[in-house]
Amino acid sequence: MNAANTFPALLEAFFMDRLMRQRQVSPHTLASYRDAFRLLLQYAQQHLDKAPSALTLPDLDTPFLGAFLDHLEQERDNSARSRNVRLAAIHSFFRYVALHAPEHSALAQRVLAMPSKRYLRRPIDFLTPAEVAALLAAPNLDTWGGRRDRALLLLAVQTGLRASELLGLRCQDIVLGPGAHVRCHGKGRKIRNTPLRKETVAVLRSWLRERLCQPSEPAFPTASGTALSHDGLQYLLSKHLAVAHRHCPSLTGKHVTPHVLRHTLAMDLLHHGVDRSVIALWLGHESVETTSIYLQADMQLKEQALAKTAAADVRASRYRPDDHIMAFLRSL
Repeated sequence: MNAANTFPALLEAFFMDRLMRQRQVSPHTLASYRDAFRLLLQYAQQHLDKAPSALTLPDLDTPFLGAFLDHLEQERDNSARSRNVRLAAIHSFFRYVALHAPEHSALAQRVLAMPSKRYLRRPIDFLTPAEVAALLAAPNLDTWGGRRDRALLLLAVQTGLRASELLGLRCQDIVLGPGAHVRCHGKGRKIRNTPLRKETVAVLRSWLRERLCQPSEPAFPTASGTALSHDGLQYLLSKHLAVAHRHCPSLTGKHVTPHVLRHTLAMDLLHHGVDRSVIALWLGHESVETTSIYLQADMQLKEQALAKTAAADVRASRYRPDDHIMAFLRSL
């Protein structure tokens, strides 16, 4: 066998050539793919008694990969969604294998035919205007950290930026002159400009004046001046939610993450009659269809639609099948 077509060589080329050089994937995508293969190689070492460098492509046939995916769910307590993320990384690798090691194309086709697992899709969470007001009132504005958190949370609720986009903001990305907006680097290395309301501009202007940062420095740093981490963002959000609970009991029981603030902005735009295509552009979605989750979560829109429909005639007689086969099928 050609040394370049061994599993270790193909895996290294997949990361170095396909992901990093050709596709130039984001660090988050690279880390996700890396973790998927680390878990796979650890599982293979335990169950095949082979070192990762000794594995061959035929070792990774569909029965073995299916057992690995079951292991993720049953022994590591991964959700079906996490399982599908790992399978997506494996699929991507085998698409590369099909192109660069055609002698393994039959194996690649079998692996690529493995379907993603379906899972229960729950309605999205979002905050009501009263809950947003309680959250924004929670930070203590007498402290440096409270003023930072108020500016950060207000910006998150008004722009709907992703957590990674918020954490990646630099002082130069917040433009407060005419046509005030925030510029962020979103998914797919797309630069997106989002307009700012007057009240948000006032809060951000005050914060940046206090911040006195260089253009390339983080807009919302830690006390030591470094960029906030994802854990740090969730911590400050949870801290202020604990205060907001006292004044807004409806927050009790809600699991609020930074992404919920993004959903909150989308629902607010939807309630104000903004077209779904505009919402998709605002949030940086690839497709307008992605915004359908907000339509499904919005009970107000559903109730309005229900009010426009005629009531069904409940007096109509029930259907009674006149054939035993039809009766059997109806009973299923």
